[in-house]
Amino acid sequence: MARKRLHKSASAAWSLARRQHGVVTRAQLLELEFTPEAIDHRLRTGRLHRLWDGVYAVGRREVTPHGRWLAAVLRCGSDAVLSHESAAALWKVRKSDPRVIHVSVPRQARRSAPGISVHRRSTLTACDVTRRHGIPVTTVVRTLVDLATRLGRDELEATINEADKLDLVDPDALRRALDELKGQRGVPTLRATLDRRTFTLTDSELERRFLPIARRAGLAKPRTQQIVEGFRVDFSWPDLGLVVETDGLRYHRTPGEQARDRVRDQALTAAGLTPLRFTRAQVRYEPDHVQRTLVTVARRLAAQELG
Repeated sequence: MARKRLHKSASAAWSLARRQHGVVTRAQLLELEFTPEAIDHRLRTGRLHRLWDGVYAVGRREVTPHGRWLAAVLRCGSDAVLSHESAAALWKVRKSDPRVIHVSVPRQARRSAPGISVHRRSTLTACDVTRRHGIPVTTVVRTLVDLATRLGRDELEATINEADKLDLVDPDALRRALDELKGQRGVPTLRATLDRRTFTLTDSELERRFLPIARRAGLAKPRTQQIVEGFRVDFSWPDLGLVVETDGLRYHRTPGEQARDRVRDQALTAAGLTPLRFTRAQVRYEPDHVQRTLVTVARRLAAQELG
């Protein structure tokens, strides 16, 4: 009978571990009727591996990032949630340092552990917390508000862009959500970033660098990521018939990709548009050249419209 009960407990533990990215807590094992001696025996024999006090990896020491994130949250208690840079990494809107996991707990809690950055706070509500892949985590909006207190303007803007690109939150919805969080740290910075005159949703840092150059060239605010003649283009000015593409090395290395770019440019030209293409190096290190080119082409196109 005892052996049957132990087998049942072990089966339940494995099932729990699979749902929890390969990790369990000592408290959970005790609830499954493991004795303290049975837990210690499994630690000695390598069937459990200590990640933090009272939190174990099952079967093997190595766990996935999701497993480590959840283990850190479990270590900090039932009311803890993944937050800040670690939450951003879970949402895939920003990379984080895997050596430090950020967890938020109630202000009165006194919890800490090596490798876990504990944020004690009183402002989190049920609306600020959700689950993703089974991990308690701050919502995308709350994560962005938290990051606004820690990131520079360009980094924050990049993170907002990524959240929009992944369809996690769009700028209008983010603005509305901030109305409910007035007075909290991070909200003014996040709102200022959204309200910047130059802020336009783009797909890369390269494109964000291009927008101020276009403004200095006297061009109006462009349309971004629009479908033109069947192709998605980075920037377009329909009134001028001007289309600009900014090539990042990651997306324009192979001969096949370069050939597709030529076909795209040819199709746009055939439609009576003027396509311009700038490289990463030009946008970043030769902004004056890019600006002069835009000024010259824009003046020519405007003169053609008047003629």
